[in-house]
Amino acid sequence: MAGRIGLNDISPTVACGHYPARAVVGEVITVSANVFREGHDAVAANVLWRPPASPGVRRRVPTKDAGPLIRMTREASWSTRYEATVVPDRQGLWTFQVQAWSDPLGTWRHAVEAKDAAGQSGEEMANDLETGALLLEQIAARPKQRYATAIKAAVDALRDGFRSVSERIGPALSAELWPVLTADPIRELITASDPIQIWVDRPLAEFGSWYEFFPRSNGAEIDSAGLPIRHGTFKDSIFQLDRAKSMGFDIVYLPPIHPIGEVNRKGRNSSLEPGGTVNPDPRDVGSPWAIGSKDGGHDAVHPELGTIDDFDEFVAAAKDRGLEVALDLALQCAPDHPWVSSHPEWFTTRPDGSIAYAENPPKKYQDIYPMNFDNDPEGLYAEVLRVVQYWIDHGVTIFRVDNPHTKPINFWEWLIARVHEKYPEAIFLAEAFTKPAMMHELARIGFTQSYTYFTWRTYKQEITDYAVELVAGSDYMRPNFFVNTPDILHASLQFGGPGMFAIRAVLASTLSPTWGVYSGFELFEHQAVKPGSEEYLDSEKYQLRPRDYQAALTQGRSLEPLITRLNEIRRQHPALQRMKGLWFHGISNDSLLCYSRRDETTGDTVIVVVCLDSQSQQWGETDLWMPALGLDWNDVVEVVDELSGEVYQWGQRNAVGLDPHWRAAHVLRVRNQ
Repeated sequence: MAGRIGLNDISPTVACGHYPARAVVGEVITVSANVFREGHDAVAANVLWRPPASPGVRRRVPTKDAGPLIRMTREASWSTRYEATVVPDRQGLWTFQVQAWSDPLGTWRHAVEAKDAAGQSGEEMANDLETGALLLEQIAARPKQRYATAIKAAVDALRDGFRSVSERIGPALSAELWPVLTADPIRELITASDPIQIWVDRPLAEFGSWYEFFPRSNGAEIDSAGLPIRHGTFKDSIFQLDRAKSMGFDIVYLPPIHPIGEVNRKGRNSSLEPGGTVNPDPRDVGSPWAIGSKDGGHDAVHPELGTIDDFDEFVAAAKDRGLEVALDLALQCAPDHPWVSSHPEWFTTRPDGSIAYAENPPKKYQDIYPMNFDNDPEGLYAEVLRVVQYWIDHGVTIFRVDNPHTKPINFWEWLIARVHEKYPEAIFLAEAFTKPAMMHELARIGFTQSYTYFTWRTYKQEITDYAVELVAGSDYMRPNFFVNTPDILHASLQFGGPGMFAIRAVLASTLSPTWGVYSGFELFEHQAVKPGSEEYLDSEKYQLRPRDYQAALTQGRSLEPLITRLNEIRRQHPALQRMKGLWFHGISNDSLLCYSRRDETTGDTVIVVVCLDSQSQQWGETDLWMPALGLDWNDVVEVVDELSGEVYQWGQRNAVGLDPHWRAAHVLRVRNQ
């Protein structure tokens, strides 16, 4: 039902306020709304901003017009769009309301200024002048009014018939007194929106760099057939923490570290049945996502990785280096997982009485049983919450969730809310390469971040369109641009050569505030298991894969220096730390992409030009949209390439040449902003 004052199109809201919008601590949040009423009387608005866990505390923040005053016909007044900025200072569930109201003081000022300008006399304006005096007396009569004397003097002037109209209204409208009158204005016909929620995360939820590796491959040894001689451990993986830190990553993400099932265990290159690339061998280590064996389930660690004490030492070592550990939360079981015998109701039974294994026809995953969340939701929900709590107790508050789109969304909404009640710092990354509706709904119901379709966006227009789509949804969905994953090796990397690896790293790290790298990317690993597949040959999902990172770095066969520099640049520039502020600019070559990021709070501005062709040099001319850079159309400014250190003078139109073999991109800092 409509309120007395028109109030609509409030932002930020998600699904008409059904779900919280998202922000991080310290973020400048713009709250905006349309406010209007019948006739010509002035309206105004304010925001009531309520912090978490303090239901009785409110902070009133005045709003201002969003944009310049729009002069229209005489029926028109100010722009209907109002906005205010608020900044949360803690994690948790914040609430805001927009209050719209009639502004009698603003109405009065407009009327007397217009009539005075038209030359009306004091006699003609007697009612207007008395109306102003009565409004000011109302303000002066407020308890503890410190400016009562000055306000009374303005009232006396309004009622002084010996003065001109300008002299009578002048004291009230003066630069000294008017701010006093409007600091706590007279509000009439107040119309309030419903409370709207904003979930506020820690900054790492929006801005961070992830590095993924398999602990079992670190320090491992294999024979010529790829079979294990020595299994890597948590202790062996400490050097990966040092590498991740030196490359500027914030989070090290470990695929499942639990015992791996022995029943139907997959062999190298995912073989199981005759006809596979390699038939299983008893020594094959299996897939970590086939969780559970006689050694335990989701609350246990694989014995060959070490003990839970070893894991605790690993987490502590990461913390000492300023890193956090993210764990995989994969709610599925190997056939010999303890839950299969203790809780068979948590699975789906087929007509022949057997438990259904996972399938994505024609693919079969005989080593995995999916969970059924409908047979015993109370028991299964409680058990998953217990598992998450177990790992939180061991220092983990970041979870990369495997295939959440194959579980009920109401379960995730419940689980994440329950965890956030005690641990608002918890971060949940959805690995949901699925239909857009499901991907977006998972974000709405609580997931902190989401994998995206970035991997499959390689051409200029589709990159542009997709990034614009993500910006539009950034009030609730935060993208995480992984350049590769253990089971996604895109064709562009298979055939694009080292230049394409550099291109994708630049795109991921500058188009999204959060990005990720799966180990091996920096070594240009690019061989697929077979033509048309996105699976790696000798995939680390099914076998140990020791790597000599130092030798590759020494020999110049590593992307580590570029990755390190990109992470340094990201930390130095607030413009790269928020999804909003992205603008795509014209450039006269479809093999070149030009975009900028600008942080309005600091004025920090970065321009990125990337060559999308990994094989040959490309030239083009920019057509920059200068207002998006905070510049006038004729400005010429100094820009510094953060990758090379070179300095250029740039205006709207600039010739750009990039060669992916030695310079795949410019990342330009706009100087003196």
